[in-house]
Amino acid sequence: MEGNGNISWKRKGIEKKDLFHVIHKVPAGDSPYVRAKNLQLIEKDPEAAIVWFWKAINAGDRVDSALKDMAVVMKQQDRAEEAIEAIRSFRHRCSKQAQESLDNLLIDLYKKCGKIEEQIELLKEKLRMIYLGEAFNGKSTKTARSHGKKFQVSIKQETARILGNLGWAYMQHENYDAAEVVYSKAQSMEPDANKACNLGLCLIKQGRMDDARQVLQDIALCRFSGSDDNKMVARAEELLREIELQQAVSPLEMGLSIGEEIMERLDSVMNEWTPFKSKRLPIFEEISAFRDQMAC
Repeated sequence: MEGNGNISWKRKGIEKKDLFHVIHKVPAGDSPYVRAKNLQLIEKDPEAAIVWFWKAINAGDRVDSALKDMAVVMKQQDRAEEAIEAIRSFRHRCSKQAQESLDNLLIDLYKKCGKIEEQIELLKEKLRMIYLGEAFNGKSTKTARSHGKKFQVSIKQETARILGNLGWAYMQHENYDAAEVVYSKAQSMEPDANKACNLGLCLIKQGRMDDARQVLQDIALCRFSGSDDNKMVARAEELLREIELQQAVSPLEMGLSIGEEIMERLDSVMNEWTPFKSKRLPIFEEISAFRDQMAC
C-alpha cells in the first residue's frame, strides 16, 4: 500500500520531502512569510505569526498574502482596529489584483468594529466600481473561494451580495427607508430568503405590515433561494407573528388606552383634594378664617 501511495504522489509531481507542506497547506522554504504561516497553521501561535507577517511585509516577501493573512489573524485575536490601520498603511505595496480582496476584508473589519459609516462608504465605492466597469478586471465573472473551494461569481451575483451588505449596514443605522430600497434592488437581481427576511423587517419598522407579510409569506412558500433553510423559515414565521401581535391592537384601542391612562392620572390628582370639604384651595380657607377673626 505504501508503495502505491508513493507512486500516486510521484504521478502528481510531488516529492516525498514536499508532502509535509502539501498536507499542512503551508509554503515551502525559510522566508519570513513561510515562517509566519508555520506559526499560524502548525505551531498555533497567532501572536508570533503576526510578528513574522510584519517582517514579511517589511522585507517585501509575498506582501499581498502577508498583509491579508496578518489582518485575518489580527481579527481572530480581537485586534480588528490594528488590522484596519495595517491595511490602510500598507495596501499601496500590494498588487492591483489584491485590492478587491483587501476591500472585502476591510468591510468585515469595519463590521466587527461597529464602523458603520466607513462600511457604507466602502460598499458604495465597490458598487461605483462595478457601475464603471472597473471591477472583475473587465471580465463578466471572477473566481472566488469559500471554505477551500473555488467557484465562479458573476457581476450580477456580486452586485446583489454587495447590496445585501449595504442594506444590512443601513439597518444598523436604523435608516430603514434606505435599507428597503437597497434590499428591494438586491432581491430583483438575486432573490434569497435571508435578504427577504431583512426586507420584511425593514417594512415592519416602517409600519407597512401588509407589504411585510407578503414578503415573509413568500419565504414560507419556498419562493426564494434558501427558503428551505429551517432557520430562515423560523425567522420569517417569527416576524409574521410579530406583525399579528402589532395588528391585534387597533389604533382605536391604542387611543382608548392612552385616554384611560390620562383619566387615571386626573382621578389621582382629584382624590388628593377630597379631604377638603370646600372646593376652594386651602389658601382661600385660611384667608376666610382670618377675616372671621377680625370681624369678632
